[in-house]
Amino acid sequence: MALLFRNVTGKKTPSLITTFLFITLILTSLLITPLQANNNGSATTNPTAYELLEGYGFPRGLLPKGVLGFDLDKSTGKFSVYLNGSCSFSLEGSYQLKYKSTIKGSISDGKLQNLQGVSVKVLLFWVNIVEILRFGNDLEFSVGIASASFPIDNFEECPQCGCGICGFKQVSNIRTNPFLVSS
Repeated sequence: MALLFRNVTGKKTPSLITTFLFITLILTSLLITPLQANNNGSATTNPTAYELLEGYGFPRGLLPKGVLGFDLDKSTGKFSVYLNGSCSFSLEGSYQLKYKSTIKGSISDGKLQNLQGVSVKVLLFWVNIVEILRFGNDLEFSVGIASASFPIDNFEECPQCGCGICGFKQVSNIRTNPFLVSS
């Protein structure tokens, strides 16, 4: 309830204290809601899917450019990553990958497990990549019955749908059919 006073013309006007409190309330709500300071005093924002990967020890190049968003249940590690549509590309002719519009799985430090929505072409067949593990500076990709390891440096750049790593140097240490080696 605002305190009202009559001015010299007889009209009711709010008191200076009421006006000050109202302005303070508005400014406080505007400043506190969008900004939450982190330890170094800057405003925090939600991490991107690429930053999330890096937080768990993976390179951002495991996901193609153009991720629209993601969901993560921090208690279980279950996640979903959303792309604008399905996506396929070849990395310098070495191997072909295909991503569905939604990629699911669970993530923990150095482990991407129960993956759904990512496949690799082996000979004439598309096979689902079900797990990616980090061992030091190598990533091991598993399709269930076979696995292959690659240097983590090969995944620093995010591939672009339709052309892979467009305009970048050839990816090293990748065999033509790496998943033919049994684990």
